[in-house]
Amino acid sequence: MSLDPAPMEDWLKWRPAPLLPTQDGRDRSLVFVVAVLCFLACLAVFATLAANRAADGWRQQLAASATVQVRPKPGETGSSAAARAAEALAGVRGVSEAQALDRAAAERLLEPWLGQGNIPEDLPIPHLVTVELDPKAPASAEAMNAALKTAGIDGTVDDHRRWMKDVERAGASARAAALAAGLLVAAAAAAVVAFATRSGLAARRDVVEVLHLAGARDSFVATLFQTRFALLAFRAGAYGAVAAALVAALLRLLGGSDGFTPVLPFAWTDLLWALPCPFAAALVAAVSARRTAMSILGKVT
Repeated sequence: MSLDPAPMEDWLKWRPAPLLPTQDGRDRSLVFVVAVLCFLACLAVFATLAANRAADGWRQQLAASATVQVRPKPGETGSSAAARAAEALAGVRGVSEAQALDRAAAERLLEPWLGQGNIPEDLPIPHLVTVELDPKAPASAEAMNAALKTAGIDGTVDDHRRWMKDVERAGASARAAALAAGLLVAAAAAAVVAFATRSGLAARRDVVEVLHLAGARDSFVATLFQTRFALLAFRAGAYGAVAAALVAALLRLLGGSDGFTPVLPFAWTDLLWALPCPFAAALVAAVSARRTAMSILGKVT
């Protein structure tokens, strides 16, 4: 007596089908939208990192220097007054170097606004002294003013505090804009997933009813949708993060040593900030899908 192996082979090949299909044509639109949102979110993060790095560089440059405008006394030339001011400031603790600017150097500072060769010979130009400060222990404006007063020099010290406040304000604005963009992207992704969850529940209402008849709780059904859309969002987030990293890497290569541009320096390590994107997308999708499913199932039951 021999047994037909065909039924046994068919049984071995059988696998229980998932309650929710793993492939759905409508999922492509969801994956595309979430991937685009994650792509934009990653680019916003990269731009914010570059802006913060630029702001820090500007802040350090401003903090490491100061400018002194000297007003000569009657009978004294501006050049001699600036030279005396530079000599007085050089002896202040926290000053690395003080140098008086001649007229040619001062004219070069005005060229971006007035244009090259457009400065009249009789135009009164301020007499300036550039001061390089010790980055570890910079001299204060009060100490430099005191040194000028002791030397009998009429001058005004600009330690760039006003400009540093503007830079700090710009950096804070960039961070706030990035945070707002991230929240908007998360809200948009949550709305898309919620809509997809509602559509999925409506399309599989018969499956949900059978599960309820079999004694399944709402939390079990919600977990099915939560897991499904979390995996889809994770995959879409990976697509978006990889695309954003490739675009940023291309811009970094085109920008050379300056990163994106000299104004927005970008580092290769910034690409690591794209790694959390798929996990964040999956978390947002899971929370949105579960909340939506529990809300709808509560009304059905």
